[in-house]
Amino acid sequence: MPRRPRSLLPDGCFHVFDRGVAQSNLFLDQAHFATFMEVFESTTARFDWTCHRFCLMPNHYHLVIEAMRPKLSRGMHRLNGTYAQWFDALHDRVGHLFQGRFGAYLIESDKHFEAVLRYVDENPVRAGLCASSEDWPWSSAGREAAR
Repeated sequence: MPRRPRSLLPDGCFHVFDRGVAQSNLFLDQAHFATFMEVFESTTARFDWTCHRFCLMPNHYHLVIEAMRPKLSRGMHRLNGTYAQWFDALHDRVGHLFQGRFGAYLIESDKHFEAVLRYVDENPVRAGLCASSEDWPWSSAGREAAR
């Protein structure tokens, strides 16, 4: 049975996320994180996204990006597809890597925007991966602190 089409979200700022199938890890080591970041950065440039925040966790990721809706869907297809192909080739595997379609919520107000930024920044702290969001290297907070 075909899945329902994605709702017609307007252009805007989105909280985008996805996770590994059965909550399995997407990023097994530093090379996995780095490869995803390379694909993300090239996708951001290619599809004219503006990245406000990102956080890569072992089994999922969060992005806060501004995009035109058609470019959001096409860009996410490229991001997840390119990374999944690399992962599958490296690990000689087949099958789904991501649990399903990416999720994307339109951020509708400044208050909502600030709340999403805090949520994304604090994700590794809440998961017990670090004491401070600035300590997590695979996030915009960690990257900014390292500068």
